[in-house]
Amino acid sequence: MRIIDIKATNFDTIFKQLKNHFGGTLKHHLKERILDIENDEALGTIRGITTKGGISYLEFHMRFTEDIQLTLAASKKATVNFAYCSEGKMTHSFRASGNRIELEAFQTAIVANIENEHNTIYFCKDEPLCATVITVNTLFGTSENYAINTQLREKFISNATKDVQYVGSYNLKIAQQLKRIQAIKQKGLVRALLVEGLVHVILALELEQHKQDLLSQKNNTGSLTSKEMKKVKDLSEFINNYPETSLTVTDLSHKIGLTSSKLQEGFKLMHNTTVNNYIRDVRIKKSEELLKTTDLNISQILYTLGFSSRSYFSKIFKEKYNCSPSTYKAQNKLAVTA
Repeated sequence: MRIIDIKATNFDTIFKQLKNHFGGTLKHHLKERILDIENDEALGTIRGITTKGGISYLEFHMRFTEDIQLTLAASKKATVNFAYCSEGKMTHSFRASGNRIELEAFQTAIVANIENEHNTIYFCKDEPLCATVITVNTLFGTSENYAINTQLREKFISNATKDVQYVGSYNLKIAQQLKRIQAIKQKGLVRALLVEGLVHVILALELEQHKQDLLSQKNNTGSLTSKEMKKVKDLSEFINNYPETSLTVTDLSHKIGLTSSKLQEGFKLMHNTTVNNYIRDVRIKKSEELLKTTDLNISQILYTLGFSSRSYFSKIFKEKYNCSPSTYKAQNKLAVTA
């Protein structure tokens, strides 16, 4: 195992030290740092950005050729770290001999240093990894503009007597937001602002997941394995790609090899809704896109997306967009020609 010790807490210095250890090319665009690595030791990108309010975002999209033990310096009773793994897995401890938690794909974790001044992350050899860490400095600012920092301090640090190390359940919404960050093509200030906005969305989803996990523990609700959640994720992508497919919950359960109850539980965990409501929402969003971007009439859109009732389609479309499909299409047509 290769052991790497990063002693800095300043973002610029952290990336310079990472470059010293792994090589690669380091680029700096406004508040964003990008380290591209392609050598015998590692392949991929380590990316980070600092945002307003003492919040930073660090992303590993890597494959290492040997096991890695990466130790990062951290201040006591100052920061709260929100970790998420969208591919592969990573392990965390506060010191090499300390208790380790393993973060699998689509899982969340919360870490706060109370007693120790280091976070150690372990990466597995030859395993593709996409993982992110959002760090919030809870000591940043004291005004109302930084209420989130104060609230996180009260929630995770103020009353803690030992290091906080919490592994949450599975969440697909966060993976979707990470894909949106990776898909950003803009550069410069526009890119920085878009990334910053999505980082805040991910942070909100992490906090919401923690809240739901606490409620689930109180109600003794179960959770699925990572393999089962991967099946739910794949099914979600299938529904997004083929919203017109008419399948019942039983059909979909058989398709991925899960019971109906586990399938419903997976959609509740990942999307906070039922399977049927998820399918309906995907179809409505796709119908809005077709109304706005194509010349298809209402009947053609109904057929394309698998709706069997025009009145039902109009009802749920109006509930979401506050107008009928025909009105929406007419308004967008006027906007284009204006």
